[in-house]
Order: sequence, then C-alpha cells, then structure tokens
Amino acid sequence: MVISWPTRLTTLCLCAFTFSAFTCNIAHARTQVATSEIADIPESATPRAASMKSQGHQADSGDEERRKGSGERHSEKNEDQHTGQAKPAKNATIRLPESDVIFQEITALSKEKRQKLRIIALAPHIVESMFEVGAGQQIIATTAHADYPEAAKDILQIGNYARLQIEKIVQLQPDVVIAWKTGNPGDDLSRLKKYQVKVIYSNPTTLSQVADELLMLGQLTGRETSAEQAASAYTTQLNSLKTRYAQQAPIRTFYELWSRPLRTVANNAWPQQQLALCGAQNPFAHANDDYPSVGLEQVLVTLPQVIIQPTQHAADTPDALNWAKWQHIPAAQNGFIFHPNADKVHRMTSRMLDEVALMCEQIDKARQFYQADTPVSE
Repeated sequence: MVISWPTRLTTLCLCAFTFSAFTCNIAHARTQVATSEIADIPESATPRAASMKSQGHQADSGDEERRKGSGERHSEKNEDQHTGQAKPAKNATIRLPESDVIFQEITALSKEKRQKLRIIALAPHIVESMFEVGAGQQIIATTAHADYPEAAKDILQIGNYARLQIEKIVQLQPDVVIAWKTGNPGDDLSRLKKYQVKVIYSNPTTLSQVADELLMLGQLTGRETSAEQAASAYTTQLNSLKTRYAQQAPIRTFYELWSRPLRTVANNAWPQQQLALCGAQNPFAHANDDYPSVGLEQVLVTLPQVIIQPTQHAADTPDALNWAKWQHIPAAQNGFIFHPNADKVHRMTSRMLDEVALMCEQIDKARQFYQADTPVSE
C-alpha cells in the first residue's frame, strides 16, 4: 500500500525517530493520526486531535524522528518463537511473499558471490544489522541518519524517509535493494520495481524478530555463521530479560514519545513491547492507535509512577516536557523520570536491547522504592 505524503510527514525510532539517527527508523513507520479513546479516563480530559497540518510542521522541524520505531502495527503472534538458540535462517518469519522469489534467487548463488553483492540499504536499522553480520562493506548507499557504526557515516546517502533519489539508485546498479516495508515511500519502491531493480524487504515487527532479521541478512550475504552467532546472543539476552521481569509487580509508566503534540505508545507499538518486557503498566496500552495523541490532563490523572522520556544521546531536549512542574505525580515527586537513548531504543537492532535492559533496571529501581514505601496495612 502506498503511504500518503501527509501520513509520512506525521510519522514517528524507526528519523531510525528532534532525535537523530535511530529515531529515523520510527519516522519511517506509518502511524494513524487520530485522537485516542482511553479507557477509564474522563471524557472531559480528552484532547482535540492534532491537525495533519500541524504534525506536518513538526515533521519538517526534524523532530519527527522521535516518533519512529516504529507507527506501524506490530503483531505479537511470533513474540515467543525464539525460546533458546536462534533458529536457522530458512525458518525466519520476516520475509514477505512479494520478495520471496528474489530472495530465493539470490540465496541460490554461491556464498562467494553473495559476499560480493552490491547492496543499497534503505533504513538505519538495516545498515546497523548488516554491519553486525559482517556485511557492512557491501553497502554502496543508504538513507539519512544511518550513522552506526562509525563506518556507516561514510556511506553515500540517496534519500530519507520521505523521498528516495530513484535516478541515483538506478545509476548505481545495485545487485539488490533492501527496503523497509513500512518505512520507505511506497510509491518510490514501486518505481524501483518498474526499473527492474531487485527489492527485498526488512520487516521486523516484534522484539523477537530482530534475530530473524539478522539471520535473513546473514543468508542473503553469505555470512550465515556470524549471523547465527549474533542472533543467538540476542535471543539469549531477550529471553533473560523476559524471565527476569515477567513476574514483577506492575508499575504505572508513561512513555513520552513526542511532546508537541503529546504522543505516547500503545498496543503493539515497538516501545510498548519494551515496556511490557520490563513489567511496566502503561495506562494507555489499549488505546485505539499504536501511537495515540493524548492530553496532558489525561496523563496527569493517571498519576504515573515512572515517566520514560527518550532523548537523543540521552541528553536534554528543548521540546521535551518538564515533568518536574507537576510535583503531585509520583514520578516527579520521587525523581523517576528516565531518559533512555532514543538512538538505541527506537531502532530494531540488537544494540537496542542493551538500552532496554538499562531502562528495565531503572523501572525496577522505582518499583522497589514504591514497594518499600507502601505501608503494610495497604
């Protein structure tokens, strides 16, 4: 489905996702612009929906990157498919039928030929994972905000989340283009096909599928061994976090994805999966949209015990809300306002999990504080 221009402007990792590189990943993902209907919140507190025009202005300012990660709808049906060692690449679930023929054609080549493919990677998370499996040097072009590892900064950029330089891509004559299914402009991808450019898709939608992505890229580039090692390490770490926090007491947590207008996460959104992994209870988890707009009043009446406010490089951001102004909410009273690195948590890569692990530890620290501060009579 072709994603409309206004929709792309209002999206946001994720640019991937003002947040930098990573956040650009979320920027690629599509989000539905609508006012959420939050259960148990007074109707009088419901904010007016932000206009498409105003959100387009926000996107132009560069801050759209914060909303990355990913507005696409994430299915959780495969969330538990990895329970131990990583599965063989042939069992990866993220390949799409429309690119299966091309994938099979390429993987039928010898390992030596696959290791020499000239590849264009159209999202920061794809670039990062390509380097992780040892295929970074095969990337001949990418998109804006692909900045990790350091070597990625030297790669030619041929577009961003809103528009690709089709003519330049065709001139480069790549052996294959790896696109982000819900993050790249659909009309541009259709044009590439008309020029007979071979396109396959990156499509991770759950935390578990980061491992599948690594396996797929390893098979595509003839680097199965390193990919299997990376996928296995990631899966082990993910399962460890699941085990550690699965039975922890819930703690009310608000996730500020975007401040103007105020936007949070819900349902199967990428950051919502991370909150669930940490045992955090999101008051807006069942909103109508994965990335709903909410009113400040809606947030305040939930009395969040923890506030998650991702920022670029975990630094202060001028547009971010100063929650310390509202000292009646527990998170502000007790200083449990955390700033994970948005460049990490919003990208669908294995590096994301290290930052999520830190976020889980911070949330757990707050959990222990509240449990110790609760009178026995309660």
